[in-house]
Amino acid sequence: MRLFEAILEANSRAVAGDTTASIRQSEYSAELPIAALTCIDARLNPLVPDVLGVAEEHFIWLRNAGNIITSPTSSTMRSLALACAVKGAKEIAVIGHTDCQVCKTSTMQLLDKFKNLGVERHLLPDNINEYFGLFSSERQNVIKACDTIRQSPLIGPKIPVHGLLLDIHTGQLEWLVNGYQAWPASNQWNDTLKSAGETLEKFKSLTDFKIGGMSLSDTKIGETVAKAEDWIAHGLQKLEMKPSEGTEGEEKHFSAANIAEQIVDVAQKHWPKSPQPPGRPVGKPAVPPPIRVRAVPPRIKK
Repeated sequence: MRLFEAILEANSRAVAGDTTASIRQSEYSAELPIAALTCIDARLNPLVPDVLGVAEEHFIWLRNAGNIITSPTSSTMRSLALACAVKGAKEIAVIGHTDCQVCKTSTMQLLDKFKNLGVERHLLPDNINEYFGLFSSERQNVIKACDTIRQSPLIGPKIPVHGLLLDIHTGQLEWLVNGYQAWPASNQWNDTLKSAGETLEKFKSLTDFKIGGMSLSDTKIGETVAKAEDWIAHGLQKLEMKPSEGTEGEEKHFSAANIAEQIVDVAQKHWPKSPQPPGRPVGKPAVPPPIRVRAVPPRIKK
């Protein structure tokens, strides 16, 4: 039996009235400490980490409003990553709870609450829901957070990521995401990484094209991705670019590389090319001057 299996079993017995229910932490020293993300709700203070049966010294407690993770590289992910890399957390748990006030707050209600505090609408981000991570289901919010953590490049694949829902009134834990099971999203991410080199080779032919007014040859990779992502999605939709239909019953597989190949094909047919600088042959990239390595003579010890 692994750590969270023992935690859930002991919690179930404790809720049923077994006053001796506990876990022997000495048996799980290799799986401790754990890092947990919970809500800031003060009602959790007397419950956590007791409902897990884990001692405070083995419990790295991270909190934010609604136990929300907005992206795989957000500030919350930074803290979780450091909890594992620096504080030695062996497993991660996202612990949502019932009767969450963030879940019950609508966008209009949130705007009214800010207005009562003297914060007008124009001072807030345009996309209120996305920025504050508002959600309508405690369960789905926990599952989404676990998915985001598992997809994050900051968390190693050896770290189990669990999702729990805590009944704020009874202390009972519900296991929503079993971190010991295989994570399909992670496998898909690994497949994408494997084809990254081939994908970049496909995109090399786009260096003379313009995307939404940008020249790929003059734009940094990260900046290109950030600015062109939405443009490509809308552009391909307008061009009605669809995968070719195979025979009935034939399985279709689309890797990052063959998707890139399709985009290149569309680019060659529809996208304008960047103007060539004077004296540069059409179709041939400019060759940068060679980098010369200067040899530094070794220091002579006196």
